[in-house]
Amino acid sequence: MARTTTVKDVRGAGWTPWLYLAPALVVLAGLLVYPIYQLGLISFLEYTQAQVSGGEPTTFRGLDNYAELFADEQFWSVLGATVVFAAACVLCTLAVGCALAVLLTRVRALPRTLLMLASLGAWATPAITGSTVWVFLFDADFGPVNKLLGLTDHSWTYGRYSAFALVLFAVVWCSFPFVMVTMYAGIRAIPAEVLEAAALDGASTWRIWRSVMAPMLRPILVVVTIQSIIWDFKVFTQIYVMTGGGGIAGQNLVLNVYAYQKAFASSQYSLGSAIGVVMLLILLVVTLVYLRVIRRKGEEL
Repeated sequence: MARTTTVKDVRGAGWTPWLYLAPALVVLAGLLVYPIYQLGLISFLEYTQAQVSGGEPTTFRGLDNYAELFADEQFWSVLGATVVFAAACVLCTLAVGCALAVLLTRVRALPRTLLMLASLGAWATPAITGSTVWVFLFDADFGPVNKLLGLTDHSWTYGRYSAFALVLFAVVWCSFPFVMVTMYAGIRAIPAEVLEAAALDGASTWRIWRSVMAPMLRPILVVVTIQSIIWDFKVFTQIYVMTGGGGIAGQNLVLNVYAYQKAFASSQYSLGSAIGVVMLLILLVVTLVYLRVIRRKGEEL
């Protein structure tokens, strides 16, 4: 006799996925939720070295830390520089990664393997190691780039824009492999018949990418774009190592380095936390807006 499914069974089955997810949710709560809670809490307190050492009691300041932060002209200057720098890094990373992903589909097995290994080597290199190598390559006295170009005592990190450009190269160098591998996997999943039909119709490589590949790969592009925005907006190591903590007079500061200076160099932990909260909210808004735009266009993620 067939068993009749009751409302109680359906409700019980509804909890089953959450039971399987519970261990991961507990880990995420410990690694993400609690630190974010502490970050937000400290941003509302008077929390300096005096409070950390116990010399003075911790007091509640409410939104005063944010008011002080928003009244600081340097904060807005650093925020603008961070947005422009992160946007340039994201665009360059996507351009290089997508171009090499297409190239991988057009070369033979040996060159493809060598390119993949070289790219993954750049991806696996620790940020501080890669940054140090880039600083050596462009060193004013011993750098091979200066010797190759015939430049004498030219410091690439002295000027604001040249320093940002140098850091951009380092960021793209260690970021494009993720985009390349992800996009390559997506391209390989596209039916060969579709690409062959476009080629037979006389479409160029650029036309095939723009009209055929890009629309079909849009869900993957959303993922790599959001990941790149998050990574590049909170760049720290490359800026800190290559510009000596933010450049001359802080000309190469980005928000992450600015927060570090406020929190640890100046012992203003509450202001550093406030900057962290602002960064978190900006990234959250950017991600939600981007996903909303994509969903309005009818794309399934």
